[in-house]
Amino acid sequence: MTKKTPQPIRGTQDIFGADAEAFAFVVETFERVRRLYRFRRVEMPVFEKTEVFARSLGETTDVVSKEMYSFEDRGGESLTLRPEFTAGIARAYLTNGWQQNAPLKVATHGPLFRYERPQKGRYRQFHQIDAEVIGAAEPLADVELLAMADQLLKELGIHDVTLHLNTLGDGASREAWRAALVEYFWAVKDQLSEESQERLEKNPLRILDSKDPRDKPFLAGAPKIDAFLSEEASAFFAAVTSGLDAAGVKWVRAESLVRGLDYYRHTAFEFIPDEGSASAAALGSQSTVLGGGRYDGLMESLGGAPTPAVGWAAGIERLAMLVGAREEAPADLIIVVEDDTRLAEAIGLIGDVRRHGFTAELVASGSPRKRYDKAVKRGAEVILSLRPEMGHGVTTENPGAGVLGVLGAYR
Repeated sequence: MTKKTPQPIRGTQDIFGADAEAFAFVVETFERVRRLYRFRRVEMPVFEKTEVFARSLGETTDVVSKEMYSFEDRGGESLTLRPEFTAGIARAYLTNGWQQNAPLKVATHGPLFRYERPQKGRYRQFHQIDAEVIGAAEPLADVELLAMADQLLKELGIHDVTLHLNTLGDGASREAWRAALVEYFWAVKDQLSEESQERLEKNPLRILDSKDPRDKPFLAGAPKIDAFLSEEASAFFAAVTSGLDAAGVKWVRAESLVRGLDYYRHTAFEFIPDEGSASAAALGSQSTVLGGGRYDGLMESLGGAPTPAVGWAAGIERLAMLVGAREEAPADLIIVVEDDTRLAEAIGLIGDVRRHGFTAELVASGSPRKRYDKAVKRGAEVILSLRPEMGHGVTTENPGAGVLGVLGAYR
């Protein structure tokens, strides 16, 4: 009886070839840029105690109530596969005594897990890059983080997205704005969508996010945060925007851009594809390419002292879609063994070439007469053929001088 091959789990993916090269290009570029900005690398557990996410994301959010992969371990403790990075990094900051390094600039990337309906660019196991500045209350931290994000996107070749920026004010500003929104939307509650009616009770700021046509007529006239900003909050936002201008980061004001959770303060931002752009065609014009904000109240929800912090995250799959499929670069050198008695010689030589930092392949299987043709099809800057009758042959196409230096003894 033939055994049935297990199928992949819905919402997961196997990435290979040009798609895997695009994925790797995003990660490599992120690693290079975060080093330029002196962000330190951290590695986080893939699972945490469920309370880390339930307390930090809020029990009423969709992520906690519907989308988390939670399970009970053998000790009876509830654990959850991480649906995002920030909460785990905040927990690590508190439990490892990283406060002594404040302000702490950290970056990471890896898989996250959410049980949601799979769709284009969205998976149940997905991957993000993430950058956080913890323990810095100054607007300069927001500016540096946004400049880093802007440079990353440009170095990935993504130029048709724009930074959408808003302020949520400090705690008092936000609370006054929230109260005004509740009063405003309560007057038209019966005309709102069911989802917005539910949000009015639990999370009124999120109504401003609504895409439901029934809510649209009421959004434009909703109270704006600027009317409720304290002097300090206004000054903070002005410092962020002037800093971005000085850094050469283009931005537009997005007054409806909000974060529903109470611990978010001040800056909220998203990089969104420009209307009619190639990125909008690839992802949809409403898609966020990279997003984040300042979350000065998060540490308190995890039992820590009040700690200012700001961060962002971006989906690697989405960025890879915008980068486009990338073919693997040809090897610097291919060594072709056309005489099997010279295999040991070839193994020694290719090891030497790789130790000098060049990419190299060995072709030593199949018909000896066809090996050279196989190497030509694969393509390389230099092809070295070890032959029985004439010692060796070298073919070069735009060769790097370094490779030729390594091959000097063979010319």
